[in-house]
Amino acid sequence: MANGTVKLVNAVFYAHHGVMQEEHRIGGRYEVDVAMTLDFEEAARTDDLIHTVDYERVYQLVQEIVLRNRFYLIEKLAFLIAHEIREAYSDLESIEVTVRKRNPPVGGTADYAEAVYRLPDRKKQA
Repeated sequence: MANGTVKLVNAVFYAHHGVMQEEHRIGGRYEVDVAMTLDFEEAARTDDLIHTVDYERVYQLVQEIVLRNRFYLIEKLAFLIAHEIREAYSDLESIEVTVRKRNPPVGGTADYAEAVYRLPDRKKQA
């Protein structure tokens, strides 16, 4: 079976996540990448969205999760995003979600903190 990857890269949101109370109050910039592996050969042959993943819908799912919640950990965001996408697109072979928190409060200079969560191939889980 052929497969390919559809990616949504650097979706940016202003949200209120973090361990520190100030992060919940002030908020910060969060970036999300989603890589979805699937067989999209039929979509390529027919030029029909129904045979692939609709990354606009994926963006909306990500946006809703990032903005409607306030979590302590970006790991929780990555986990929840991956599982919500899997629920919406059960035919995906695998999903990888990266959540970045810009300028994390680490007591020094750091561009970002990042959590990567991978939902493996369903066939390998069976």
